[in-house]
This record gives sequence, C-alpha cells and structure tokens, in this order.
Amino acid sequence: MRMRCRWEQPCTCNSPWRCSTNSAELCHHGPHRTRGGLNNDTQPEGTTMSRCRLLLVIGLIAITGRPQPVPAAAPLIDLSLLVAEDYPCTWPSGFPMFQLKHYRTIGSLTPYNIDVLTIDGNTGTQIDVPPHSIPRQGSGLANEGPLGAIFIDKVPAWQYGGEAVVIDVTQLLNTTPNGVSSLIMPRHVLEWEKTHRKLRFGDVVLFRSGYTDKYYKPFPAGRRFVAAPVEGTVPAWPDPHPDTMTLLGRRGVQQVGCDSPSMGPLPTLGEPTHLAGLKFGMIFTESVTRLDRVKPGSFYCVLGPRHANGMYGEGRAFAVPPGKLASRLIDSARNKRAVELSVVLDSQLPVTWTGPGIGNHRHPYIKADFLYARNLDLQHHTHMMDAQAGTHLVPPSYALPPKGFNNSSYSKQVRGWLKEYERDFGKRGTSSLTTEQVPLDQTCGEARVIDVRSLVGTTDKATWPASPRVTVKLVKAFEAARGPLKKGQVVLFHTGHVDRTFQPLPGGSICISDPLNGTTEGWPAVPAAVIDYLASKGIGCVGSDTPSLGGVDEQQAVSTYWALGSRGMVAVEFLHNLDKLPRNAYFLFAPIPIRGCHGGPGRAIALY
Repeated sequence: MRMRCRWEQPCTCNSPWRCSTNSAELCHHGPHRTRGGLNNDTQPEGTTMSRCRLLLVIGLIAITGRPQPVPAAAPLIDLSLLVAEDYPCTWPSGFPMFQLKHYRTIGSLTPYNIDVLTIDGNTGTQIDVPPHSIPRQGSGLANEGPLGAIFIDKVPAWQYGGEAVVIDVTQLLNTTPNGVSSLIMPRHVLEWEKTHRKLRFGDVVLFRSGYTDKYYKPFPAGRRFVAAPVEGTVPAWPDPHPDTMTLLGRRGVQQVGCDSPSMGPLPTLGEPTHLAGLKFGMIFTESVTRLDRVKPGSFYCVLGPRHANGMYGEGRAFAVPPGKLASRLIDSARNKRAVELSVVLDSQLPVTWTGPGIGNHRHPYIKADFLYARNLDLQHHTHMMDAQAGTHLVPPSYALPPKGFNNSSYSKQVRGWLKEYERDFGKRGTSSLTTEQVPLDQTCGEARVIDVRSLVGTTDKATWPASPRVTVKLVKAFEAARGPLKKGQVVLFHTGHVDRTFQPLPGGSICISDPLNGTTEGWPAVPAAVIDYLASKGIGCVGSDTPSLGGVDEQQAVSTYWALGSRGMVAVEFLHNLDKLPRNAYFLFAPIPIRGCHGGPGRAIALY
C-alpha cells in the first residue's frame, strides 16, 4: 500500500517534497490519507496520523519481522530549495549545470546505489562567505584583508546558526521595471526595530519577499526564477541596498539571509551589497524559502559541505520553532559554544572510497575551475564527486532495493550474504527513500557519544583486512554508566580513526585504502546486531568518526546497511572531533536536498 501526503492540508513535515514510500518504508509526512480514503477532514483529530502509523508499523513488521521505530511529528522546518536537474537550481550565466548520475545501481555489480554529482557552490540554497568579495591579504587588490582567507571551510561552526529575525518585505515584490530589483532600505530594518527590538549579535536577519515561494518551479516556468530577470524581461527580486548591509553590520549581525536567488540587487548593486556585508565578516544564505513559517524566537541554521577554499557553497537551511530547544540553541550560538564535526573536502585528502585492490574506487573528489574573477584573483569552480564524499548521509535506499526487486539480480556471493543476514535478522526491507526525503529531525538530536577506542588494536594481523566490532554488550555498558538511550537521540560512535588518520595523500592512505587492503587494521565497525539493538531503543540516526559504519569486511558492511535501512534508520559517516563533545551537546547534520540521491554530502556541527 502506498502512502501519500495530503497536500490539500498544511503539511506538518519538514520536507516540502512529495514522498515516495511503500509499506516497507517510513513516510515522515502528515497528515496522511490512503488511497482507500482515510481523510483528515472526516476523522477525529489525531486519528488519521495514528492509523497511518499503525499501518506503517504493520507493513514494516511484515517486511522485516519486527516492529520499527516511527519518528515523532517533525518540529524542524526545512527552508531549502530542492536540487534537481529540471529546476532552476544553477546560476544560468556560464555556470556548469547541476548533474546527478546514478553510476551504479543495486544488482549484479554491487549491492549499493552509487551516485556521482556535478555541483557548484551556487546551486540551490547557498552560502556566501567573505572571500566571495574580499581578496586575500597581500594580493594588492582593492578591498583586500584578513577576511579574504575565511573560506567556507574556515567559517566557525557557531556562525551558521542564531536567532531568526524575519523582516517582511513582501510589499516590494514586482514593483520595479524589468531587470531591476526593488531595494530593501535601512528604513525597512528600522521600522522592524521600532516594532520589536534592536538587532544584535547572534541574530540572523532573514528578508522575506516571497520570491522563491512564488517562482522556484520546474522548467520551463522556472526560467522566471533567475534567467528571465537577468535577461531583463521581467522584474527582478527584492534585495538589500548596501546601506542596509552596513546598518546590519554595525548592529553586530553576522549572518543575513534572503529568499531571492542572490543577495545582489540587479542590475548594478550586486557586488556593492555583497561587499558591504561581507566586510563585517558576515555570511549570507541565498535562496531560502518558506520564511512565512518561521516565527519569532525560532533558531535558524544553514549547513553545507566544507569545500576547501570555497568562496561560496551549496547549503541546507532550516529552523527550529520557538520553544526550549530553540532558546537553548540560540544561546549556544550567541555564546559561540559549538564544535565542528565535518572533515574538509579537498582532492589532496582521503575523502572518497578507494575500494580494495585496483579499479574498485568510486568517483574521486575533483575541483574544476572555469571562470576567473579578476577582482579576487580566484577561479570560480564546480565539484565532481561521489555522493558520499567526506561527511555524508547514508539513506535507506543506499543499500535497500526498490519494491519488486528480484534478489536473483544480486551476484551469487551477495545472495549468500543475504541468506545469512535474513536467517539472523529477518527479511531485508525495500526502500525508495532518498536523501531529500529524510526528515531533518532524524539527523538532528541530543548527541550520545559512545567511546569505543578500546577496540582499536584488538584484531589479529593475520586476519586483516578486518575491523574490530562494536558489541551490544559495550552499548549496554555505556547505558549503565551514562543512562539509557532514548528515542530521538543521535548515537555517535567515537573510534578516533579519522582524527588519527585524516591527512594529505599519499600519507592519508592510512585512512581508507590501507585498512581496506589489509595493510593496517580496519576501523571499528558497527555490526547489524548493534543496529538491531539501537532500533529497539528508538534510535533513528547513527554516526561514526570512520569512513563507513560497517567496517572493512564487505559482508559485514552490507549487513550493517541492510539492517540500518530495513529499520528506517540513517547513518552519518566520516565525522571527527567527537572527543570534543560535552555531554549536553546537540547534534545537527543537514545534507543537501538532492532529489533521488542515494548519498548526501553535508555538514555536521554540535552546539552545547
């Protein structure tokens, strides 16, 4: 039975995109109805959701042989644009178009869905940082300074979040001639302050015009979003005047967002507005959407991959509604209590899967320069990479095939592994749940860090390639010492592997390649039995500071991912700095919402 969102009613989920789930999958949207006719208009309040959850659990039991955790109603609000090839997600004048290639699909060659991305930092909802407009110090260029070195991988983690201040400028939409932006002036900010309060450090000012909500659509209608305004055939988007950015900078504001494609007013104020804000050390979020859902007192955050020397980057924006959690996170960001948990993406670092032996690697991380910015003495660039490069999400459909898949399509070896897996853990599920459908609530939560460093060095060299295994006994010992694991928490396994081994190549081969080839011990693995136990505790997201959760043994690894996906769980892999997390840390991870993607490059931080 297929479930679908009832879009005639306000959707309470954090994902704005239509889900595609079957009885073996969790549908995270609500309210719902079935094709059989459950309808929120005719049922008592709460009845529809309760019945849908019951049906989902029944379906999951039928597939896996055991009850599955069903996520609670999602409080986080997704404020990001969907990234897809048929949407206007790429800047239209000279930038390489976004591409997603399903390089390998589950079958005889691999038990995984493997994707390759071509994506530049000006794709979808995006982040601008000071080097976008400020040259590096010593370059001899106008406006040079120390901020010219604060690329996206150098921006401190606390700066990505803060108290959301939404300033409504919807009255400015479509009030100008074709090709011209209406201007958000200092008076618009001062009027907001007169009604509310004075802006201050720790605020994230978000200008809401309604532009993305109205015009971000699939092609051909999507040309109205960027291409037509740049051509000068329709009015352009509202954007701040440089004087407005100066006012915000003097207030101490360190992040500004807008629901227009760029922070730059057309036709001539784009660079002056950028420079006016970035010279204060600000960062920008462009192409935010659904700002009408962000209420006073909300916590706002934007996260994106840590591209080395990126002067901008693709991002994922979201908000936590007003309440205890939002207040707690606002206070943490305002007081700079944050930990960076993501690795830097660089072609000289071991950020992609090498595979064992020769010819079994995945697409390397490649930075491709294309346009020269004379005012910065820098090249614009795009990236080509495996969808699981660096710190990334593993959604259920990475290892679970779609409904109707014939297991005989697997290789003989994998069929043998599947037989053993289903003997021990029940029937493997199916899924079409890709990255953009995974709710942000599932990848964010109270961090529970389980230290498993004692496992390092416990395998016999004669058995390599091999990984020491985390055990259920070890997890239970953690609970006995630190308190029980609870639904909604994010369990993070601290092995120390990435912290010890992540270094420039060729020395960086000790991170992935050497363990896979048995030259060194494999990193500690989280086997299916542990995943099974965590699922019984209501855990929906598991992370580790290792290149993969399943370790270096291929059979063990695929069993881990089968268990993870079959229980509606996800993983965040390739973390680091887990030893720096205090007990009261709140974990935040947000992948780029790429439609149909079986991996998810993103960024993880923690606030405490």
